[in-house]
Amino acid sequence: MAARARHLEELAGSLRARLVEERREAAARGTPSSAGLEGHVRDLIETEAALLGPDDREALIARVLRDTIGLGPLEELLADPTVEEVMVNGPERVYVERGGRIEEVGARFADEEELRNAIERILAPLGRRIDELSPMVDARLADGSRVNAVIPPLAVDGPALSIRRFGVERPGARELLALGTLSESQLARLEAAVGARNSILISGGTGSGKTTLLNALSGFVGPGERLVTIEDAAELRLQRRHVVRLESRPAGVEGRGEVSIRDLLRNALRMRPDRIVIGEVRGAEALDLLTALNTGHSGALSTVHANSPADALARLETLASMAGLGLPYETIAAQVRRGIDLVVQLERREDGTRRVTEIADLAAPR
Repeated sequence: MAARARHLEELAGSLRARLVEERREAAARGTPSSAGLEGHVRDLIETEAALLGPDDREALIARVLRDTIGLGPLEELLADPTVEEVMVNGPERVYVERGGRIEEVGARFADEEELRNAIERILAPLGRRIDELSPMVDARLADGSRVNAVIPPLAVDGPALSIRRFGVERPGARELLALGTLSESQLARLEAAVGARNSILISGGTGSGKTTLLNALSGFVGPGERLVTIEDAAELRLQRRHVVRLESRPAGVEGRGEVSIRDLLRNALRMRPDRIVIGEVRGAEALDLLTALNTGHSGALSTVHANSPADALARLETLASMAGLGLPYETIAAQVRRGIDLVVQLERREDGTRRVTEIADLAAPR
């Protein structure tokens, strides 16, 4: 079985290389390369692999098409609903996250060129590019998944790719309760806080479930309220009708056209929001958020990377100071404590479960 699979893999690689060369020649002649591609592959295999059985020929057709216009070895992984994230560390090391746990899988790319081609096929429909001048890219796929890629010379061991998947529907508050992320008392406390228009900052590490909890808490917002969400890559899936979703945009190849989170936040304040939801605070927009919270825009929801509520507040202060306005640190710290009411700390444990470990009330006497 191993020899048969190896033979099919080698044959698929040979046919794919021939197909790519023929498509390049067609492009040079001005002939559309994508016209009748599947039929072309079938004709090629019927000619070059006529001795194979019908099942093997069909498998070979699927493999060549997958490697030519699909995502190669990643196709099966992304078709698996249990896979939460795919991580590729060069052509020979592929990992996935299932149930909060990371494991290595047997998927492999033939070489760096095949991996690079797969990355380019992911980015092409998004109008994004990756090359030596722009060797890093962060983008959102049509299904809401987030993709990040880095290529050499920045990625020393070959192209690195990660795809974080997000379902069409996120777990709601009751589902998080069933999963053990929240306790009954924590859920009741957070529901009351959202209803009272407290501004809530969700803190935690990468993959701790910050966005999922933020999504769930938005369900407690009154049905008549207008929400404006601001994100680097639109990941939130608020199950509401009155939502305006804004997404930042990086600069183009010519270095123009960037729209930052800070730009979007300033504009959102002119859109008559009842609530502002920022997917993650990670830069100078922290000062604009604090200004909004201290001038009547209460009830905001956001996340930040930090290891504890105290660290979250300190990080927010540091980010706000990056705005470059020269405000005294004490003034920024005072704005943080007046603007943020609750800090919710999340943790991902070794077994892959996520837990709310602390809810810090900044209004409570300390």
